[in-house]
Amino acid sequence: MRINSKVLIIAGSDSSGGAGIQADIKTVSSLGSYAMTAVTAVTSQNTTGVLSIFSVSPSEISKQIEFTSKDIRPDAIKIGMLGNAKIINAVIKSVSKINVNKIILDPVMVAKGGARLIDNNSIKILKEKLLKKVSLITPNIPEAEILVNQKIISKDDMIIAGKKLLTLGAKNVLIKGGHLKSKITYDVLVNKNSIFEFKNKKINTKHTHGTGCTLSSAIATYYSCGKSLKKSCESGIKYVNQAITYAPKYGKGYGPINHLNSINIKKIFR
Repeated sequence: MRINSKVLIIAGSDSSGGAGIQADIKTVSSLGSYAMTAVTAVTSQNTTGVLSIFSVSPSEISKQIEFTSKDIRPDAIKIGMLGNAKIINAVIKSVSKINVNKIILDPVMVAKGGARLIDNNSIKILKEKLLKKVSLITPNIPEAEILVNQKIISKDDMIIAGKKLLTLGAKNVLIKGGHLKSKITYDVLVNKNSIFEFKNKKINTKHTHGTGCTLSSAIATYYSCGKSLKKSCESGIKYVNQAITYAPKYGKGYGPINHLNSINIKKIFR
């Protein structure tokens, strides 16, 4: 397989392999690109929840970002779990130094099992400083509710929240509608010029661990290869839906999805 592009992932790890940097690497690799990483935190977790979180020092995170990019320049950056204010500030400073234009931010705030992964001061800095630095932010409904301080119970509410995020400095917002109680899933892409709706049949399963991480990494990968942001979102959503459909059904809780669903192995290797 020819490598199409290079993607730098700035995020926390997931010891169970379903989310975080492990999911990001699998996604970027299975879509034909080269994954580099800057680990922001080490978590002990499985499909039933998060046991512990150990944050990497901001200086070490900066070294990972800058030293890696000095040698292998990324075509795009995906930012996931950041954890605290000092880490957010360090990431902003380092990303500004390497000057990459295509940046996807997945504002990881709440784990699938409900554990809070970021404090209020960090959210404030993310909104005031980081939003304006990225190409796209991809919150799910609970994350969007935290960012705009409003309840979201409908597709119209999602659009209103997206527009509010634009007033905070975001250039493009993709609000993921998987938490809405409906048979159809709406993901809404909002920017100052247009609103796009991606409509899909909801897949009834609890095996959705890491879908947010996976989607943002898929979008970053497609975007890094030269696709438009709208097409990157559309392709990323399709990839995640297929990964959910073919989930391996591991674990006792919210199981992982199948990141390798896009890979076809030739008969000679079977």
